[in-house]
Amino acid sequence: MEQSPNGTGPGPVMIDIEGTELTDRDRQILQHPMVGGLIFFSRNFRDRDQLQALAAEIRAVRPDILLAVDQEGGRVQRFRELGFTRIPSMQKLVQVADEDQLRDVGWLLAAELLTAGLDFSFAPVLDADDAHCRIVGDRSFNPDPALVASKVRPFMAGMHEAGMATTGKHFPGHGHVLEDSHEELPEDERSLDAVLASDALPFSECIRCGELDAVMPAHIRFVQVDQQPVGFSRFWLQEVLRGQLGFNGVIFSDDLSMEGAGAAGGYAARIRAALSAGCDMGIVCNNRAGAEEILEALHGYSPDAASAARLARMRGRPAIDSWQALQQSERWQRTRKWLDSLLAAN
Repeated sequence: MEQSPNGTGPGPVMIDIEGTELTDRDRQILQHPMVGGLIFFSRNFRDRDQLQALAAEIRAVRPDILLAVDQEGGRVQRFRELGFTRIPSMQKLVQVADEDQLRDVGWLLAAELLTAGLDFSFAPVLDADDAHCRIVGDRSFNPDPALVASKVRPFMAGMHEAGMATTGKHFPGHGHVLEDSHEELPEDERSLDAVLASDALPFSECIRCGELDAVMPAHIRFVQVDQQPVGFSRFWLQEVLRGQLGFNGVIFSDDLSMEGAGAAGGYAARIRAALSAGCDMGIVCNNRAGAEEILEALHGYSPDAASAARLARMRGRPAIDSWQALQQSERWQRTRKWLDSLLAAN
């Protein structure tokens, strides 16, 4: 397998690993020049010390890699207890939290990950929903898109204070469809104007205010707008997101192993379609054969310099550089105690 060239920055593919330690094959695939990121799951986590050691081992193999996780709170929190604070769902949190508390929770979530050696979480969810969409539900901050925008901004500010970039998902909004794009490709019948005036509002507001560092598009087909699902659509990503909304940050594909991504074809076709549409990095999870097919398909591919520069900005810049220092922080102690009391009351 080819070795990663020095000084090229992160490649355009994010992969995963199976266990709590690296295998020889993991080390080999991490050195592929097209690998630029690794996403963690609960299966990679035994406790905080083990996670920190695993992150350091990965960086020893591939220093320029981006380390990420889905750590939102509620039912999507890969690292729970054993060194991490349990966080309620965002919809429950915003029912009781004021602006300062939302900022503190965003800060705590980010700081705990950064001191473990990770760069960022794929958070926050900017979809507007309550219980309509099977995959979103209480992961959303609010059913009202305008209120999502207002509630999410202090949370994102807290993440930035900790030194973590923000990733809004799932552009232009996943909350209006019932179906789970992990299992099928949802279709939305609304017009572009209708979507931009409603579900896309949290994205446009956070872009306007300069708080959104990255976006993850939805595996949804908006049939009146483009026959390609959003993550494979140059119209959505180039004309709407970058052109009309003025977004100049990173675009991550959603997981290319999801059934909703199958509209593009096999794994090789999926990564080509995602990168051609404007994604800076394609994510492939829970399918090592699919990941290897993607890497083979990108043989000879030259990542765009601007894309590599955008990805490099996702690197974590921890304001607090150790778990011990974080535990001694009055802000961490206060916020953790408050979150523990919320969970105990439910």
